Amino acid sequence: MIVQAFLRWAETARTSDRSRAAGALARAYLQSDMGSEEHRAAGMAMTYLLDDPSPKVRLALAEALALSPEAPRAIVLALAEDQPEIACTVIAMSPVLRDADLVDLAGRGHAFTRGLIAARPGLGRSAAAAIAEIGEEAEIGLLLENETASISRLSLRRMAERFGHVAGIRHLLLQNGSLPGDARHILVAQISAALAGSGLIQATISRGRIEVLTREAGDEAAIAIAGSVSHDEIEPLVEHLRVTNRLTPALLIHALCGGKVDFFACAIVSLVNLDERRVRAILATGRIHAVRALFEAAGIGRDIVAVFVEAVFQWRRMAAHGGPETCYLALIEAFGSRESGTPIGELIEMIEQLHRSELRRHARSYASDISLVA
Repeated sequence: MIVQAFLRWAETARTSDRSRAAGALARAYLQSDMGSEEHRAAGMAMTYLLDDPSPKVRLALAEALALSPEAPRAIVLALAEDQPEIACTVIAMSPVLRDADLVDLAGRGHAFTRGLIAARPGLGRSAAAAIAEIGEEAEIGLLLENETASISRLSLRRMAERFGHVAGIRHLLLQNGSLPGDARHILVAQISAALAGSGLIQATISRGRIEVLTREAGDEAAIAIAGSVSHDEIEPLVEHLRVTNRLTPALLIHALCGGKVDFFACAIVSLVNLDERRVRAILATGRIHAVRALFEAAGIGRDIVAVFVEAVFQWRRMAAHGGPETCYLALIEAFGSRESGTPIGELIEMIEQLHRSELRRHARSYASDISLVA
């Protein structure tokens, strides 16, 4: 009877009075010891207030219900799809909203709604994945800045694919400790593309040289990333490089000579139809004809396959005590007399460049260590 009286009164009451009454009704629903019938009637009254013409009344209802896990789910969901200033109260805080609800809201809502979801404390993986897939730049930025959000590596990779060209998003992604290796390589490619498109770069370096430098930078980044990621991230990185046609002979020989054997083995597995254990066994102990057949099956041309075979045997001999530069030197000594301009000659020229880069890297590291000691 009290609720019936309230509804009759609400038909003629002023907006300010209805707002106060809506908040009081919601608090009474959550906190008072009502009987089951009174509780049901109070819920019906709040449902009635969802159609109140004044947003102030619905806002008062939202503010009273937003923080409670006992709030009526149907009412909270309705408020979450109300005007932005009303919806933001429950979307940002209500524990009643589940991850599936937030996914639906992200799909049906506009940018403001997705921004609220992206910034929500404790955001779950499913909702974060929805933002990663359909969110715009601003919402992606909010999601990456949300330190309490649970974001899967797949979602991080998707954000790198969609917005890796945006400097601010790139910066936030690279700061994320969970960013997978393949996503890091995507960002490197975006940075390379941005630099290659720079007017200053195009004015000072020829187009052909820019392409060479971009390719070399991509290979260097892939090798560096391969050496820093966990073992379970190597396969996705290799697959990314394979799909983007970056598993080139140059990259493979760089990985092998650089001692990134796990990465190299995984790359060969992705290129041939053999079990990983079989591939690793051939690389570790296989005879010369088995190693050669393995590389030819991986698509390495017969005109350069001898370099790869020799690199494997050099790696076996030097694995215990040699550094990467010793493998480079051994290949240069074995094949350095080949004519320039031939496939094998070009590969050896590239190996010489890698060797020089490796020496310079070691020199810089040595100088840095000496400076620290001094």
